[in-house]
Amino acid sequence: MSDMNDQPAQQPRAGAPAGGATAPPQSGPARVPRPAPGYDDYRAAHDAPSGAALGLTLLAAVLMMVTGVLGFFEGLAAIIRGTFFVVLPNYAFSLSAASWGVVHLVLGVLVFFAGVALFADRTWARMVGVALAAFMIIANFVYLPYYPVWAIVVIALNAFVIWALLTPRRA
Repeated sequence: MSDMNDQPAQQPRAGAPAGGATAPPQSGPARVPRPAPGYDDYRAAHDAPSGAALGLTLLAAVLMMVTGVLGFFEGLAAIIRGTFFVVLPNYAFSLSAASWGVVHLVLGVLVFFAGVALFADRTWARMVGVALAAFMIIANFVYLPYYPVWAIVVIALNAFVIWALLTPRRA
């Protein structure tokens, strides 16, 4: 330990009795250690997020990065080879697979980088993550006729991400 943060102990004044007993001679001034920062601060224990909230945030960040990469490759596949996707007939939304590919490509990149920013545990990254996950849910809902099972899986993952990012931070 270092004596740098220690402070000298209070010495009795010369000539004043020290409670009837004399103190043993010391080679130098006695040092009393200072309390650690936040020792008596009630707020210090409650400023940090709970372990569950931190774990949910990290899980949401990883899921956002995974869905972002998968959305990127889904969009890339739709752009490169749009005939791979079979479209159900008579669906309310009719856009080409290549146009949906561009949407998924851009959203995938944005969601991935929002997931990376969540590792810094910034408030703005949480808000951006919720907004992008909501856009990803809408895009996959409209993408249902192209790849229905996969779109439902991605919708469920993004719904979990929204729930995890909106979970209260304090215990």
